[in-house]
Amino acid sequence: MIYVIGFLAQVFFSARILLQWILSERAKRVISPTIFWQLSILGSYLLFLYGWMRHDFAIILGQLISYYIYIWNLDKKQHWRQLPLVLRVIFLATPLVAIGYVLKDIPAFVDKFFFNDKIPLWLLIYGSLGQIIFTLRFVYQWIYSKRKDESLLPVGFWIISLVGSLIIVSYAIYRLDPVLILGQSTGILAYSRNIYLCRKAKA
Repeated sequence: MIYVIGFLAQVFFSARILLQWILSERAKRVISPTIFWQLSILGSYLLFLYGWMRHDFAIILGQLISYYIYIWNLDKKQHWRQLPLVLRVIFLATPLVAIGYVLKDIPAFVDKFFFNDKIPLWLLIYGSLGQIIFTLRFVYQWIYSKRKDESLLPVGFWIISLVGSLIIVSYAIYRLDPVLILGQSTGILAYSRNIYLCRKAKA
């Protein structure tokens, strides 16, 4: 069941990249379609649950950083407020409830997520570094888009994506995590192609 949730999350993530890539190829430039952000929030929600059930702090951290940026982009696309109120409340509240649960018993959380026999501390740090780099692309995207006052996917976003993805794939191979291997490997080609499209448009 845990792997089903993880693979479903990666299906959403892979679909968002594939659709964004196809739409960008048609437009002959890199675009930021609404469907990209819709699939992002769905995938992030499920991957957060997957990370929690796998006791994998690296995954949880990565989703927490970017989660609300997805919501900001949906709002910028004027789609967030079109979602049913119940759905918006669930999306907004779940990470906050999880944080509240952690704060209730921090020693237990630290013991379960940081001293997990299945994940050596050095590997956890390495995986978390990959997730942080990978997720910072959305912080960069958010800052860039705020300045331009529209939802955009600049070349820096794709460069950070490529670097972070390569680190996460190597982490996933060591952990023998098929969910992360599949999810990250499918994006590498799309990230490279978007970098090429951005450079070509700039030239």
